[in-house]
Amino acid sequence: MAVWRGALIVFLWFWSCAVSAHATVVRVTAPALERTLNRQLFNQTGPNGETGRHYLRGNGIKGCPVYADSPHVAFQGDRVVVSVKTHAKIGIGKSCFGISVTLESEVSFVPEAEGESVGFRDARIDKLSNNKELDLLLEPFLAKKLPQEMKVNAADLMRKLFVKAPDSTGYVLTLEKLDIHSMQIEGEDLIVDLDANFRVD
Repeated sequence: MAVWRGALIVFLWFWSCAVSAHATVVRVTAPALERTLNRQLFNQTGPNGETGRHYLRGNGIKGCPVYADSPHVAFQGDRVVVSVKTHAKIGIGKSCFGISVTLESEVSFVPEAEGESVGFRDARIDKLSNNKELDLLLEPFLAKKLPQEMKVNAADLMRKLFVKAPDSTGYVLTLEKLDIHSMQIEGEDLIVDLDANFRVD
């Protein structure tokens, strides 16, 4: 581990000494995006302390709550596909008498560079619940909320990782600039092409 860290520091030092930014490639996996979704969006708890939910309606304490959980991210062709399970009780009144249902929905996006961020556009809903009431809740959630919360600011992530660099390496690493130029899916990876300037003190 110490050898690896030393090699990384030397590499970053030579990289940062150059006048101009240098292009590099970062590979992002589907499980990494899935963890981002769980951390940023599917972080609400149920009435019995269950974790990993996002409520579309209610909060699990009273009424007829509707919530999504179990997000799964995969790459298909040039798109990022996200499937989620939606849980609801189709009933009448505040007591929520009725039938409990669990349905799966699916939406896909095209990855898009947004300055320092890995973003997503062109939402296409591929599967809904076929229940008019539930679909009114699901459509804006799938097409707008999911891509917003899956967005990752790569510069902020790197800066957070560098905070502990002095403790483990003795060097202060500073990210001075990061620009994401393009993104494309290749097999099981999202390939992010970016330019970055680092400073090592």
